[in-house]
Amino acid sequence: MKKILVTGSAGFIGANLVLRLLGSEEPVEIVGLDNLNSYYDPSLKEYRLGLIAQKAAEHPEHAYRFVRGSIADKALVDRLFAEGGFDIVVNLAAQAGVRYSIENPDAYIESNVIGFYNILEACRHHPVEHLVYASSSSVYGGNKKVPFAVEDRVDNPVSLYAATKKSNELFAHCYSKLYDIPTTGLRFFTVYGPAGRPDMAYFGFTNKLLAGKKIQIYNYGNCRRDFTYVDDIVEGIVRVMAGAPARRKGEDGLPVPPYAVYNIGGGQPENLLDFVQTLQEELLRAGVLPADYDFEAHKELVPMQPGDVPTTYADATALERDFGFTPRIPLREGLRKFAQWYKEYYQ
Repeated sequence: MKKILVTGSAGFIGANLVLRLLGSEEPVEIVGLDNLNSYYDPSLKEYRLGLIAQKAAEHPEHAYRFVRGSIADKALVDRLFAEGGFDIVVNLAAQAGVRYSIENPDAYIESNVIGFYNILEACRHHPVEHLVYASSSSVYGGNKKVPFAVEDRVDNPVSLYAATKKSNELFAHCYSKLYDIPTTGLRFFTVYGPAGRPDMAYFGFTNKLLAGKKIQIYNYGNCRRDFTYVDDIVEGIVRVMAGAPARRKGEDGLPVPPYAVYNIGGGQPENLLDFVQTLQEELLRAGVLPADYDFEAHKELVPMQPGDVPTTYADATALERDFGFTPRIPLREGLRKFAQWYKEYYQ
C-alpha cells in the first residue's frame, strides 16, 4: 500500500487530489496536512474536508487521516515524516495569489520558502520515492515569447509570489543533485472549477455580480489567461506522481539530478472579455443571476495591476510526450460546472 502525504489537502487542488486518490483502485494510505488559514473563507476548506471524509467513509479499503498544521512548523513536519514512512509527497501547501503578495509578503516567505525547505529537509532525512510540488505559471513573469515552454528562461519574476515559486524549483534542483531525491515541479496555469478559491477572477466576479457590484477587467480587457479545469490538473498530478525522474549516474560518477518541471495548462488562452461573456452566460443558465441582469452596467475596464502579466499560455507538449496527457476540458464546460456548484452551495 503506497503511503502518500498531501500538503494543502483542504485547498482547492489538494482536496480534489485527495478525493481522486480515494477513488483509485489500488489501496492507498493518505495523510492530509493543512493549516486552514484565513486567506479566504475557512468554511469553504471545511466543506472540502467534509467531502473527503464522506468519500473516505465510502472507501474503507483506503486509509485517510487529516492533520491540522503548517509546513512552516519544522517539528510537526519532521514528526509526520518519521511516523509516516511516505513513498510519495505532493506539496500543494503554499500561500497563493499575486496581489496579496504585495500586501502581505511575510506569509509567502513563511509558507513558500521556509515551509518548502522543511519539506525538502524531511525528504532528505526520510527518503521518498518522489516529491511532487506546485510551482506556478507566474514564474514566466514578463516573458514575451508565447506559448511558455519549460525550457524558457524564468529570471524575471514580477511578483514576490512568482519569486517564491521559482525559488522552490531552485531548491528542489539543489536537493535532487545533493541527495538524489526525485523531484517534479508542476507549473499550474489559472486553475478553476467548483469550490475553487474565492480570490480567483471567475469566483470573485460571480460574488460581485450577485452583490450588484462592478467587476473590474484589468488591462482594459487586453489580457489572456490559459484557464485549466481542476480535474485536468488532478489528472496531470496523478500521472506525474507515478513517473518519478530516474536516478542515474553521470560521466563523473556523481548523481545526475533526478529533477523535472512540467507545465499543466489548457494550451488555449482565452481573452478576458470572452471569458467574462462565457461566465455570464453560464451564470444565467444555472439561475445564479436573473435573466434580465444588466451585465454592461456592472463591468469596468481598468489598467493593469502591479504584479500581473498580460498573457499566460502553456506549452504542455512535454507533459503530453512523457505522460500522454494534455488538459482537455473546455472553458464553457468547466464554467458550467462551477455555476451549477455555486447555485447549489450558496443559493
